[in-house]
Amino acid sequence: MILLPSFQGRDGVRLFMKDSLIVLSGGLDSTTMLYEYRFRIGMAVSFHYGSNHNDRELEFAKLHCERLGIPHLVIRLPFIKQFFKSSLLEGADAIPEGNYDEENMKSTVVPFRNGIMLSIAAGIAENNKMQYVMLANHAGDHTIYPDCRPEFVDAMNKAIHFGTWNGVQLLTPYTRLTKAEIASKGKELNIDYSETWSCYKGGEHHCGVCGTCRERKEALAQAGIEDNTIYDN
Repeated sequence: MILLPSFQGRDGVRLFMKDSLIVLSGGLDSTTMLYEYRFRIGMAVSFHYGSNHNDRELEFAKLHCERLGIPHLVIRLPFIKQFFKSSLLEGADAIPEGNYDEENMKSTVVPFRNGIMLSIAAGIAENNKMQYVMLANHAGDHTIYPDCRPEFVDAMNKAIHFGTWNGVQLLTPYTRLTKAEIASKGKELNIDYSETWSCYKGGEHHCGVCGTCRERKEALAQAGIEDNTIYDN
């Protein structure tokens, strides 16, 4: 459990400081974190880097921030699509179908994506006098994405802490959780996961056959959640 600063109000009610910024994609994991830590989150930052599914994700990121009254900032990073190579940036047909595993999903890696985003988020947090940057990486990402692994998180936390005047810290409470365990949190929070986006193809509906759609289906089933997502397959 991560304990962040709070204080007692006049009536004895415990109040939480809005001292955290969250990197919010609009997917299942970061949306769950947004709701779980909503009393502590003072700002959400989303990034549009030209992926197939950015537009669909950000629709939901905006929806949830408006619903919770959390300021939402969208930052565009067009240089990623211009200079980086990844199937996430090359259209729906480039996205692999099948299981969510290293061999099948390695083409979806966007080089150092989280490192770039967290560097920007840390600067925004420092500028807004916030003490924490939250990222919803999880255990299922570790073998596929180097910038989701515990080693990266630990190193990035040190860099952010020592590189900011107010010693901003990186918080990743889902690092060792499975996606099903995260979904179980969302079940307790009554999150409607049909209002989140996972599919890497970025079509009108979830495709149902790409790695992230399969991972989503399995996680919701394991958590005992009725899946109201519309799938093409």
